[in-house]
Amino acid sequence: MFIFSIIKWLNAILEAGTFILMNNRFVILISATAALGGLLFGFDTAIISGTIPYIQAYFKLDAVMIGWAVSSGLIGCAMGSLAAGGLADKYGRRNSLIICALLFAISGIGAAISKQFFLFIIFRIIGGLGVGAAAMVSPMYIAEIAPASQRGKLVALYQLAIVTGILLAYFTNYALNGTGEYNWRWMFGTQLIPSILFLLMLLSVPETPRWLVNNEQVKQAVIVLQKIKNSLDVQHELTQIQLSYSEGEKSSISRLFDKKYSKVLIAGVLLAIFQQVTGINAILYYAPVIFNQTGLGNNDSLLYTIIIGLVNVVSTFIAIGFVDKVGRKRFLVMGSVLMGASLIVVAICFYFQFYKYYLILISVLVYVASFGCTLGAVTWVYLSEIFPNRIRALALSLSTFALWLADFAISYSFPVMTAHFSTSITLGIYAGFCLIAFIYMIVNIPETKGKSLEEIETLFL
Repeated sequence: MFIFSIIKWLNAILEAGTFILMNNRFVILISATAALGGLLFGFDTAIISGTIPYIQAYFKLDAVMIGWAVSSGLIGCAMGSLAAGGLADKYGRRNSLIICALLFAISGIGAAISKQFFLFIIFRIIGGLGVGAAAMVSPMYIAEIAPASQRGKLVALYQLAIVTGILLAYFTNYALNGTGEYNWRWMFGTQLIPSILFLLMLLSVPETPRWLVNNEQVKQAVIVLQKIKNSLDVQHELTQIQLSYSEGEKSSISRLFDKKYSKVLIAGVLLAIFQQVTGINAILYYAPVIFNQTGLGNNDSLLYTIIIGLVNVVSTFIAIGFVDKVGRKRFLVMGSVLMGASLIVVAICFYFQFYKYYLILISVLVYVASFGCTLGAVTWVYLSEIFPNRIRALALSLSTFALWLADFAISYSFPVMTAHFSTSITLGIYAGFCLIAFIYMIVNIPETKGKSLEEIETLFL
């Protein structure tokens, strides 16, 4: 039985890596293109980690200002996610993503040439606007394009793009680490590459059929549906979409807070917050700093972050292979347990000053792997599909806004908390949030796998 289980697991991994063999390659192409918004997210998340010692010396920063340098972009992310809902509803999902790519490019150039800390912060915030908006629009675009049976793995492409961006940033930091005192400028300047790639690829993708229907462009919606659906399913899908808008409700802030949407809105906001307060971006932003505390040099610490990035990518492939089979809820519950246990081990090591870097590294890798294949990928899948068509853009905007605020709170407070308390206490607090997330998910999160977006609407009524 064990051998058969291993074979089944390997087959699922193989499927995750080769699911481009699905019947409709066009769906894969446009989903992968939209997912590149996650590449911007991941690159921005990790590139700052390699620059911390250098911008600290150049701008003469204390612990509070380091926290501000790292987390300032998240202010832009929160603002961008709030603006993205209205932007995506008015101008379309595709055009919104094009704007995101342009903002990220401006940020990379601006941060790279900044000579004053104030200007550096401004350009970080500008990049955050693009990243925050893309974090909301990219998963929504994919969810509105993808067939129900494949939606989980296609939306999980967004998380794969995030972790790929993180890995690329780690490689960039390592490669540029010894290139001189201004290497941090080159690190930020490389942001121009993924933003231009994203922009060029977006020129070939269509608008989503659900946005087209909602904006009375039914003929164009039919054309897109014919490209992404079996010809026999087009009319049925079109009818379902039209019915979901048939009540005549238009997306608005007041409509968003209707009592009938309260349950799904609370679930989305809390799930977004749990993804962050369980500590993942404290680990990703400050991984070199954490390893430095164990006695490792800066170069070795950056090398270990590459290992973290590789594990993050591999674990996301596991999520892609299993999310449409195992289901969303089981993944989320399992992840909160494994992440909490891993954090406790690292916290104990720091509390007793047991600085065995291999034990800390293994525990961090288990934590990152657990996040990558559960809360990392599945949160985006779940958020992109649970909201009704009429409020999806604004509800997803509010959820990602909450996510960025939580991310800001964690990333800003981490250096301050470790300086005033200790690393062990800080990590222990994150483990406590894992426990809270576990309890909430067991009680309040319904399963959504295999259901159409219109069917999922009924689960939270």
